[in-house]
Amino acid sequence: MSELAKFHLLAHIFISAIGGVLLLAIWYNIRQRFRAILEEGANEKRVDKGLLFLSLAMFTWVFAGIWGLLGHQYGFAETGFGEVGARLFSIVNNLFLLLSLFYFYYAPPFIYNNEKNVKIIIGVIIAVSLLTLFLNSFYGNSNAGSSFRIVNVPDLLLSVFLSGLLMISFYKTFLHRGLKIVAAISVIVIAMMMVSQLQEVFPRIWSGSELTNSLIKIVSKTSLIAICLVLATSWVIRLASMPKPNEMNIHFQDWSLVKLTVPSKGIQNQVIDFGSKATQYKNLLKFAIRRKYGQGDDQSILVGNGGELSNQTYLTRIINNINEICGYDDPDQLERRDMFTFIGNGMYRLRIIPENISIDEGLLSEFTKSTDNQAYAKLCN
Repeated sequence: MSELAKFHLLAHIFISAIGGVLLLAIWYNIRQRFRAILEEGANEKRVDKGLLFLSLAMFTWVFAGIWGLLGHQYGFAETGFGEVGARLFSIVNNLFLLLSLFYFYYAPPFIYNNEKNVKIIIGVIIAVSLLTLFLNSFYGNSNAGSSFRIVNVPDLLLSVFLSGLLMISFYKTFLHRGLKIVAAISVIVIAMMMVSQLQEVFPRIWSGSELTNSLIKIVSKTSLIAICLVLATSWVIRLASMPKPNEMNIHFQDWSLVKLTVPSKGIQNQVIDFGSKATQYKNLLKFAIRRKYGQGDDQSILVGNGGELSNQTYLTRIINNINEICGYDDPDQLERRDMFTFIGNGMYRLRIIPENISIDEGLLSEFTKSTDNQAYAKLCN
């Protein structure tokens, strides 16, 4: 084992360990300080564990580094046993990164808060693990000196898929938080990590330069840890500036007219005229009626899965229309999470407390008389 390889493994272990501890400490502190916001929702208490899974992914790198160090120390690093161990650590790392994306608000929709699809992908990851063991039993280390290692192909394909998801999620998250440079850097860093793994399948890519490959791995992983710390910081800022349910007020004055107050966003008794955007106005009114007059599950509306609203786009349109009508700049813009709480199982609820919701009696009477809104008439009686 060369001195360079030993330095790389030791640096890999300590950098990953420090990053994992820092992320774990930040997650614990956030959980204690913002428990009320993170566990918001009467039907399903849920604490955001995105940073926790990111820290576990870092600790997996630590154990993978220790495994590699022991493998070189005791001579099993180049054996089938050592190769399979390294691949399994990589797969576990991918699993934790995937679970963290479940909590990324700007992750692709088929991942964010989608338990069914996440379970399917976890099943795929388990299948990849079994396939890796299967290929190793047939090929072992017989092609270690060749230009193509088929044993490592399943893990590489999984890593490429996950890297794509990470790129999209990190880029959109930082972009929406006004950190455009960090968004671009995150894409470059994840791409570097993906490229560094190509040597596991095509070992001759950097066969003449061990330093190049080691440098790419260290730089990309160190940079990813730094980006995760920036993500944690921006998350704290986001939670601290998130409007409290009891400080917001909404008053439905007439058809298409709403008076809204959100002090933390600088919105004070702002009258919003939805005009021709009647669908968005009616949807917002439905949420308000359920929140004010409903009990338990009746306070929420099922979105998607054959629910009253066919998809989450309708929620986004309400917020986008408010921002567009009021002409809010990016720092002051409302986000969907400011107005709506995800309860679970596709159910969403207006965050504003019932006492701060008022609806003109004539408007309410006219709305509930419609044959399409009889369910709302029952709630109000």
